[in-house]
Amino acid sequence: MKALITRHKKFLARCVFTALMALGCSLVSGQRAGSMVVTPRTFGNVPADIDGSEFHFARLQYNGNGLGGRGGWGRGSWTTDWPEAEHFLTEGISRLTNVDVTKVALYNGEGGERIDLTEDNIFDYPWLYGVEVGRWSLSMEEAAKLRDYLMRGGFLMVDDFHGSYEWSQFELGMKRVFPNRPILDIADDDEVFHVLFDLNQKVQIPGLGAFYRGVTYEQDGYEPHWRGIYDDHGRLVVAINHNMDLGDAWEHADTPTYPEHLTALAYRFAVNYVIYSMTH
Repeated sequence: MKALITRHKKFLARCVFTALMALGCSLVSGQRAGSMVVTPRTFGNVPADIDGSEFHFARLQYNGNGLGGRGGWGRGSWTTDWPEAEHFLTEGISRLTNVDVTKVALYNGEGGERIDLTEDNIFDYPWLYGVEVGRWSLSMEEAAKLRDYLMRGGFLMVDDFHGSYEWSQFELGMKRVFPNRPILDIADDDEVFHVLFDLNQKVQIPGLGAFYRGVTYEQDGYEPHWRGIYDDHGRLVVAINHNMDLGDAWEHADTPTYPEHLTALAYRFAVNYVIYSMTH
């Protein structure tokens, strides 16, 4: 009887060990930078877009102005949050809307587009995302191409730049694009804030680093601003998110320590920008 009990204990121990190993493997495969995955993810390549999607995530590629940046791994500032921001935002747009979206792979960014302003493929995409634009430097040729894109129906969303100095650097570049168009505060009743979600809540959406420091701002960017540039018909062509970091909120959609309500709000702003860009 004693031998039987011993064998039974050893059998149970092996079962427990096997279960723990399986759980450990699943957790390791579902982690990124120390955070737990809470939703299924796309690994490797994404399926080919056979019939042509309605929406592609298009990221602006620009030359820097010598300020450095946070792109990481020797990349430029324009790559900040790549490709996680693309991956999670396209997943969110697909889930929250009926827009046919080309999803972006998590670990290699396949499915996303990089837009060089010296090329004409910019005109294939109605929505363009520019990150850390307090560090951009646009040539006259690039500025002219961006101006042509915006006047022909394109939409630019800029994000993740902070404080008075980065604002001045962004404004220098934008003045090359539109020397005579003013930058205005977007009114609360503007259609862009109501085209799908009613965005009546205006709170500063911080990057992960600022949040971990117990604040919502970076540099002297204490107050968030939603500003824009309009064409002659009142269409918003540039949406300016100053002193906030929507890209980080998308990127950390699966980070348990980043507040869910801020990610949800960042998703809603982005979805409204996308829907507005595709309908105006």
